[in-house]
Amino acid sequence: MRGAARTVAAVLCALALSLFLPATARADSAGGGDLHVAQTLGDRELTFVLRRVTGLPGPLHVDVLTHRGTPAGALRLGAVPAGVAADRAAGAPVGTVTSKASVRLGDEPGTYGTVLDIDRAGPWELVVEDGSRTARIPFVVPGQVTSPPERTVFAGFVAAGVLMLVTLFVAVRARRGSWVLLPASGVVAALATAVTAALLSASLPPPPEPGRDVDATQDNVTDPYAVVRPVSAEHSRPPASLETAAYTARPGERGTLRLDVNDGSTGLPADDLVVHDGALMHLVVIGPAGRLWHLHPARTAPGTYEVQLRLPASGHYAVSAEFARRGGGLQHVRSATGLTVTGRPAPQEGSGKGPDRDAAGANTVPESELAARGTGTRTIDGVPVRLTASPLTAGSAATLTARVGDTATLQPWLGMVGHMIVVGPLSEDDATGPTRLGQAAEQAPVWAHAHSMGGDMSSDMSAHTGGDTGTGHGSGAAHGEEDHAGHGTADPPDTEPDGHGEGAGSMSGLMPLNGDSPADETVAAYGPDVSFVYTFSRPGHYRVWIQAMRDSTVLTIPYVLNVSSGVSGGGEE
Repeated sequence: MRGAARTVAAVLCALALSLFLPATARADSAGGGDLHVAQTLGDRELTFVLRRVTGLPGPLHVDVLTHRGTPAGALRLGAVPAGVAADRAAGAPVGTVTSKASVRLGDEPGTYGTVLDIDRAGPWELVVEDGSRTARIPFVVPGQVTSPPERTVFAGFVAAGVLMLVTLFVAVRARRGSWVLLPASGVVAALATAVTAALLSASLPPPPEPGRDVDATQDNVTDPYAVVRPVSAEHSRPPASLETAAYTARPGERGTLRLDVNDGSTGLPADDLVVHDGALMHLVVIGPAGRLWHLHPARTAPGTYEVQLRLPASGHYAVSAEFARRGGGLQHVRSATGLTVTGRPAPQEGSGKGPDRDAAGANTVPESELAARGTGTRTIDGVPVRLTASPLTAGSAATLTARVGDTATLQPWLGMVGHMIVVGPLSEDDATGPTRLGQAAEQAPVWAHAHSMGGDMSSDMSAHTGGDTGTGHGSGAAHGEEDHAGHGTADPPDTEPDGHGEGAGSMSGLMPLNGDSPADETVAAYGPDVSFVYTFSRPGHYRVWIQAMRDSTVLTIPYVLNVSSGVSGGGEE
């Protein structure tokens, strides 16, 4: 009897401790994985990786991933608590830097890390200073909170254990056996309550996740069940508008482009952008001769983003941005005005000292040489790239496969092995001319985007298309930096899809499972085939840019493709 009592007491102690042990914290994403945020700071295209926080107070490990050609130098990092709280005393440190560190970036591409201290759960900002500007990256450190159903389960088992002890005591000491039925009935009721709560907990919707579904505050992060009741409705928000400030830099001169994101219903700054495909905002700029800039502006103030550009030639540039609002979904917005660069070219900083280099370290070449007409083989930054395609017919799904190099050494970039951006249809003169593509792209009815995550297209692709109002992209987006173009000669058209070959990688290991973090840019094990499936909705000429990372360099491969109407003949030049 004493042994049974000790066993029950031990079980009760374990259940009680499970209720009061300190909660662990996890990193900012919903699955508990690391947070990857791409950021363009001056001439640097960087990826910040915020590793998961495993306990509070505890360290936040921040890794900075650099690309080839990233200038060496130092970054100053700081952790700043954010968000409001019902208790003013709890919100006292808000807006002040509670932890500082520095990272010195080297000349070689790689990972450079540091550690910041996090002392509580809640919304935070990672402040990054490069000496000329300050970027503020929002993130959330949630505490692991026990849900009401879980508390009911624990309480039921604890009550059952206590009543079991009472039952044993009554059975030994009571003279009348019928008294045992009272505590025994309580044991059955407590166990029934615990089991019922456990079974129903799987079907009850969780509360909106602070930082992803609703704005994060210190209160709802600490206990989302106490502030917001579980609901199943969507937390949709209206679309946001994009405004571009005046861009006054001359051709070849570095200038700052400021972007203001405003709420569509109130006109107030929309400061609720969330990390989507590895960045808060993905900016695409298309130049008059078809050169592509794909950058990630820095958040400098609520609803305000800035990026530095060095536009090489006068003319008109089309501008678009892709972002996701908290609880509002993904949105692609094209600037109604774009950019017009005028004036005489400014002296180049690198002139006479080798080729100028862009934010990702790619050699720049005359814009008239950036696009190849049709499929075939060309060389980009010393890497052979062979594009093959099935017949390109409007309204029919086409498979495009780019073999980048000849080994499975591609690196995931922004969570994907490959990105493809499509703009058109365009007239042949606009698609191939050296001066009019920016204006034509701004007016093009179709902007589209497809993702490839390997050579196995049965499971490794997600494609997204857009029409007159912009691009709608389910879960993915193209992101990037300036073109890495070294123009080579194109082979005769090849319209047969390439096989995936021995080295073709798949998405195995790329996507996170069970809350694990996805593979980052340091893993070079994918490709060499990067395949896309896309349906061109209209006939005509299209400008297509394929992007993939190899040897810590993002290669951007531009093409001009001709899509037929399907009435006669092939559709590829």
